[in-house]
Amino acid sequence: MQAAQTTRDHYASDSARWDAVQARDSGADGIFYYSVRSTGVYCRPSCGARPALRKNVAFHASVSEAEAAGFRPCQRCKPDQPPLAERHALIVAEACRLLDTQEQMPDLDSLAASSGMSRFHFHRVFKAHTGVTPLAYGAACRARRLARELAQAPSVTEALYAAGFNSSGRFYAQAGARLGMTPVRYRAGGSGMAIRFAVGQCSLGAILVAATDKGICAILLGDDAGQLVRDLQDRFPAAQLDGADAGFAATVAQVVGFVEAPALGLSLPLDVRGTAFQQRVWEALRQVPSGSTVSYAALASAIGLPAGARAVAGACAANPAAVAIPCHRVVRHDGGLSGYRWGVERKQALLDRERGPT
Repeated sequence: MQAAQTTRDHYASDSARWDAVQARDSGADGIFYYSVRSTGVYCRPSCGARPALRKNVAFHASVSEAEAAGFRPCQRCKPDQPPLAERHALIVAEACRLLDTQEQMPDLDSLAASSGMSRFHFHRVFKAHTGVTPLAYGAACRARRLARELAQAPSVTEALYAAGFNSSGRFYAQAGARLGMTPVRYRAGGSGMAIRFAVGQCSLGAILVAATDKGICAILLGDDAGQLVRDLQDRFPAAQLDGADAGFAATVAQVVGFVEAPALGLSLPLDVRGTAFQQRVWEALRQVPSGSTVSYAALASAIGLPAGARAVAGACAANPAAVAIPCHRVVRHDGGLSGYRWGVERKQALLDRERGPT
């Protein structure tokens, strides 16, 4: 409340308002409007229309005040409608609803037409708000439908058509990547999927390391070894979980060694699955140098989603591989430590080890 009043006070004088108009300051939008006598329209301060002469400009506290003075809304910035970002958010939300609910995935042209945008503009706005393209979002929706249908349809064939696949060839070409296993195995709840795991101890408490034949699928930290095993079972409820053998013990030792001495590095392959957006965030995290930190906002900007700090935080929280995917290197904008799935104290300890002696 106080911050909002401070902002309004900043634009209290006509000279400050004129400066905002010249700078096309979006921070002033909604605080005041300006009208142009020579054109008969009123605009938001951020309007991209051709600059007006100062002598033709007047300022108004509200839309109703500008219209009462005889001015009509600008067709470019639409000051009588919600802000552009809000309008875009509503358009993207409706497109997501269509992609979530339509049996046959709408193509880009029809989505753009329903939004009143060009194909290129809609694609850019959609990706800016969601972090993924409409095609990738639609594919994720279809993967969710596929998972649901496989659990309840009488057969895999019926499930594939119910999920929106037009041919079995296309279905089988994509299903393994989307489900992380074959459709038949997924239909059986992951039955037969072999995961080796072991629970050990490190200076941060209990540590569980699990791997498929493709690579590490989970690194979990905690205080209760039993709870870590239950967490793994919840992730893979029908998989075959095998206790560590002699060969796997070396993998666990390498992970524990990396936790204790980050300078050793960790070259083990990963087999972590997530949404397209989560994968982008996790890959960006792996590019953050050891001993360095990055804010949620900066990480969002790095993946091309400047307004996606909250979504980035959600992807960090969903990280299944502690340390290997270093979400502990993400901090608040002021450098302070925020929540960490495995405890803020562990986050601080990991950062201290990576930075070395001070």
